[in-house]
Amino acid sequence: MDNKCAPIIQSLLDTDLYKFTMWQALFNSAYIVNEAEYRFVCRQPPSMSLAELKDDVIRELTHLCSLTFQEDELNYLRSLRYIKSSFVDFLSIFRFQQRFISVEAVGDSLEIVARGPQVHVMFFEVFVLAIVGELHARRWSQEQALLEGRARLAAKINQLQAFAPEADKAQAMAAMVFFDYGTRRRFSHAWHEEVIKTLMVEVPQFFKGTSNVFFAKKFGLTPMGTMAHEYLQTFQAVPDVPLRLFQKAALDAWGNTYRGDLGIALTDVVGMDAFLRDFDLRDAKLFDGLRHDSGDPFEWGEKALAHYESLRINPTTKRLVFSDALSIEKAIALWRHFADRVQVGFGIGTHLTNDFGPSYPALSIVMKLVRCNGRPVAKLSDSPGKTICDDATFLAYLRDVFKKPE
Repeated sequence: MDNKCAPIIQSLLDTDLYKFTMWQALFNSAYIVNEAEYRFVCRQPPSMSLAELKDDVIRELTHLCSLTFQEDELNYLRSLRYIKSSFVDFLSIFRFQQRFISVEAVGDSLEIVARGPQVHVMFFEVFVLAIVGELHARRWSQEQALLEGRARLAAKINQLQAFAPEADKAQAMAAMVFFDYGTRRRFSHAWHEEVIKTLMVEVPQFFKGTSNVFFAKKFGLTPMGTMAHEYLQTFQAVPDVPLRLFQKAALDAWGNTYRGDLGIALTDVVGMDAFLRDFDLRDAKLFDGLRHDSGDPFEWGEKALAHYESLRINPTTKRLVFSDALSIEKAIALWRHFADRVQVGFGIGTHLTNDFGPSYPALSIVMKLVRCNGRPVAKLSDSPGKTICDDATFLAYLRDVFKKPE
């Protein structure tokens, strides 16, 4: 690895909005005392050893731990009406502590664990993923990879421009809009920026925002995002919440924090069916909509619409956000299926920021909450291979409590 390369992370805003919104919800609550453990997982072993990146990852994390929020960054966060001044005051003195994160080579794999106070270690996640992904991508021929990436981006733009007349004619339907959700698995920071700038110029009628706070600030885009799995999983392991009620407790705490802002709820921590059993009339009215992140998106959307109708809520007043392994083609298909019945939005990640063809495959990596307050937590996904838990006994118990079979 070329040690002359500039550090990958240059700003603590270079992460997803929902890291800030979840962070604030826990910071401004009794759960500020939580202890947590986050663990890096590569779902599919790559052709090249990740263990070789250990020293470079440590070097990048050392630089990350030297960064602080700058005054203009704090002012930007303060300008978002749902971010409280007390939280920004905390961020003004925040600095990562390297003692809370460890990096080890285990065979060909990397073992990266962040362990400590949750309000300190939860912020590592997206940065770790972006660092590992970019270090891995630097091992390809950059010139050849970028040629392929630009050709594929141009094909996506052509596809959207060809679709534009259909979208324009469908005036009675919900608009077709999508957002960049690609920070965590991007090819590089520079490529991420190039993709956003290109989409802003070429398809502004479709491209409406980004989850990346740094680029939202830089380009005047809307920062997108509400909550992720770790937020709801945390409530599986707090002392005053029975396991059966963890989803209700998480949604209640969110509503108390944001009072109607940031109203898209994530549904797949224990599966869509179990979520809907807890998503009662009050929650369905309070939250603006739902986000899909596992399972068949068409089946999921039909269940959501049926649930709203069973509660006598007009689905056209709600929004369904799709974000699971989306492509432009799949987003258009979902828009055609749902847009005459409900508002829709599409968060597209790897397909935008790390689509370089089979010769340059993106890593399938996550960094998930696995323990909180010394207790295991789990994500029971509706997609095979996305369930995450390191305690088989707890996983079986969770399945039993929420009536979710293998």
